[in-house]
Amino acid sequence: MRLLEAENLTVRTADGRELLQDVSFRLARGDRLGLIGESGAGKSLTVLAVVGLLPAGMAASGRVLLDGEPILGAPERVLNTVRGRGIAVVFQDPLAALDPLMRVGAQVAEPLRRHRGLRGAAARRAVLEALAEVRLSDPDRIARSYPHEISGGQRQRVAMAMALACEPAFLIADEPTAALDGTVQAEMLALLDRLVTARGMGLLFVGHDLAVVARISHRILVLEGGRAVEEGEVGDVLRAPSHPHTRDLVSAARRLHGALERMLP
Repeated sequence: MRLLEAENLTVRTADGRELLQDVSFRLARGDRLGLIGESGAGKSLTVLAVVGLLPAGMAASGRVLLDGEPILGAPERVLNTVRGRGIAVVFQDPLAALDPLMRVGAQVAEPLRRHRGLRGAAARRAVLEALAEVRLSDPDRIARSYPHEISGGQRQRVAMAMALACEPAFLIADEPTAALDGTVQAEMLALLDRLVTARGMGLLFVGHDLAVVARISHRILVLEGGRAVEEGEVGDVLRAPSHPHTRDLVSAARRLHGALERMLP
C-alpha cells in the first residue's frame, strides 16, 4: 500500500525563526486526513514543505517519505516526477495556479505530456476526458478558453482536472473551496468526494472551517501556532475534543453550523 509520511516536519526562516515545528502524519492510499487550523497555524506551509515548494528564505527539516523514499530536499528532477504522478495539489486560488496567457486545454495537456507522454490527438482526447470528469459542461469550449473567460468555480474544476490528469496516488487540496460561494462549494466538495473515492486516492484536505473539513475527512489533525495539538477520528474529535484550541474550533463550528454532527461523513 502506498504511503505518504511526514516526520517532525519543521520550517524555519533564514534568521532561524520556526514557523512550523515537528508536525508528523501518515497517509495511506485511500485515507483522508483533514488539516485544520486558523490563519497562520501552518497549514499551507505544511503543504508547501511536503511538495518542495517553500518560498525563498524558508527551509524545511525533518523527513517526508513517499513509499519509504525520502523526498524532502530531493533534487528538483526527482520532485518534478513526484509532483503530478505521486502527489498532486489543488490550491485555493486557481488563478495563481493557471497561466493567464495560455488556453485551458494547453495547461491541462502539459502534465499529460510530461508524465504520460501524450501528444497530438491522444493528448486532446485526454484533455477533454479530464475536463468532463470534473463535470465541466462543454469541455471543448472550456479547453479553448483562457482562465479569465470562465467562472471561479469552473477555474477550480480545471485546476482539479489538471491535478487528477496523471492519476496521482495522493491529492492535497489546500482550501480548494474557500473562495467559492456556498452552493458552488457544496458542489465542489461532492465532486471531490466522488473522485477521491472512485480513484482510491489518499487525500490531505486543508481548511479553516471545521464543518467543511469534517464533511470530507476520516481523521483530523489540528494545528495551532505551527504545532500539531490534536489528532483523531473525525467523530471522536468533534464529540470529545481534548485540546483547548480544538474545543474552541468545535464551539465556533457549532455556532456557525448548528448541529455539527450532521456534518459527519
